[in-house]
Amino acid sequence: MVSQDVSMKRRKVLVVDDESSITRTLRASFLANGYDVRTAQDGISGLQVLEDWGPELIITDLAMPEMDGIELCRRVRAFSSIPIILLSVQEDITSKIAALDAGADDYVTKPFSIDELLARVRTALRRLDLIQTFAMPAVDQKMLDIGDFSVNLLTRQVMIRDVEVRLTPREYELLVFFLRNADRVLTHSFVIKSVWGAHTTHQPEYLRVVVAALRKKIEPDPNHPRYLLTDPWVGYRFTPVEEEA
Repeated sequence: MVSQDVSMKRRKVLVVDDESSITRTLRASFLANGYDVRTAQDGISGLQVLEDWGPELIITDLAMPEMDGIELCRRVRAFSSIPIILLSVQEDITSKIAALDAGADDYVTKPFSIDELLARVRTALRRLDLIQTFAMPAVDQKMLDIGDFSVNLLTRQVMIRDVEVRLTPREYELLVFFLRNADRVLTHSFVIKSVWGAHTTHQPEYLRVVVAALRKKIEPDPNHPRYLLTDPWVGYRFTPVEEEA
């Protein structure tokens, strides 16, 4: 069976992992699904491939020699907004959060399903395409249309599936931030600092209160959210298109 990705242009994916068995498996899987793939065994060589080859997405492990995944994320984010998906063992919550704060967009827990990783890659590349297609100076941007959401940035009017929703200023700021970072895993600290400033005194408990209030207004069932999803112990992921139950 030929994947639907083969009919599209070959997207360039860089896999950075010091486990040769992982890089071999991922290379074979991505090639079979129509991607162009290169691999590197540590962050230093990964940066070299990034500079020479120009991939559209990076998949990196956390624990590697020479330069680990956290430092790689930090170095890449100094000059590029390329999507980064990190691979992490389930117990390594602290490092996972550190990598997300350093600039990673998403993570997949080891051992992982190839199908899940491919789905995460497709989501990240769709987001990249959306940003490149609709990118414009913020001063000129009047509308923010993503998935089921339409926001008039001048009047602050919010529409969900053509139904107007009235939000408080705090709820509105948070929603716009989530929409601009759709389909990314965002840590609590990153959200708080980005929305309310680096020197804010707000704590995660305050963020949870605003998130709960926002869910009551945007979710069909706030107790079972479909847009604003919680990533346990880490933060939130905003999916702007409601998935039918």
